[in-house]
Amino acid sequence: MIAAIKRVPGQPVKNRNASVALIAVGMLALGATASEAGHRKSWRDANASIGSSSRSFSGKASFYGNESGSRTASGQRFNQEAMTAAHRTLPFGTRVKVTHAGRSVVVTINDRGPFIRGRVLDLSKGAARAVGLTGRGVGHVVAEVQ
Repeated sequence: MIAAIKRVPGQPVKNRNASVALIAVGMLALGATASEAGHRKSWRDANASIGSSSRSFSGKASFYGNESGSRTASGQRFNQEAMTAAHRTLPFGTRVKVTHAGRSVVVTINDRGPFIRGRVLDLSKGAARAVGLTGRGVGHVVAEVQ
């Protein structure tokens, strides 16, 4: 409830409605800034272009397969036996030749990840089995964009 304002000679008149309006405008301005930040592209929307210098990369890869049937970031249903992989920035549909311990497989990027620092790819269980990665779960791979 707003109390009555008493006028005191020599003192400026305080208008509570103006103060409330000023605070509301400030909050709206901050809210607009926060909502604009929320509309930035997330890692799911990331589709980095592939430069000629970045045709291959290497690092640790892991595999996943318990999510069978759920949707990937590309919208496809995840099939743990398919030759697919998750990468943070490569465009969906990119084909990548993955080599581990002398064995290679060509996978298609259809998901985002891995979400563990230091890893470059998350392979489907079928792709990991094809290159012999299922025993340890994590291994060093060399990946070449096709």
